[in-house]
Amino acid sequence: MENRESKRRLRDRGGFTLIELLVVMVILGLLAALVGPKLFGNVDKANVSATRTQVEMLGSALDAFRLDVGRYPTTSEGLNALITNPGVEGWNGPYLRKSVVPNDAWRRPFQYQSPGSHGEYDLFSYGADGTPGGDGYNKDINSWE
Repeated sequence: MENRESKRRLRDRGGFTLIELLVVMVILGLLAALVGPKLFGNVDKANVSATRTQVEMLGSALDAFRLDVGRYPTTSEGLNALITNPGVEGWNGPYLRKSVVPNDAWRRPFQYQSPGSHGEYDLFSYGADGTPGGDGYNKDINSWE
C-alpha cells in the first residue's frame, strides 16, 4: 500500500516530462528559424538608412563650414576640420555636436575628397562589404546621389 501511495505522490508533483521539454524546445527552434532571418534582414536595412542619414548630416556640417570659411575642407584637412580649426580664418565651429567624426554604421571611417570627382566634395561609405562598388547592402552610399 505504501508503494502505491508513494508512486501517486511522485505522479502528482507537477513537473515537466522530458517529452514536454523537447516539444517546447522544438517549437522555440522553429520560431527562431522563421523570425531570425527577418530580424537580421532589418539590421542591414537599418545600417544603410543610418549611414545615409550620417552622410546628409555631415553634408550639412560641411555646408556650414563653407559658409563660414568660404570653401570646403581640403582632402588633407578632412572631416576633422568640422571639429577642430585647421588654422583657417572664419572658422566658427565645431560644426558637429560630438567631439569625434562619426564612422559609418559598419564602424568604418567615411571617405572624403575635396575637390571631388562628382562635385565640390565627395563624401561616401563603401557599404556593408567595405569595398568600392557592390549591389544591395554592399552598394556604396554617397553624397552625390
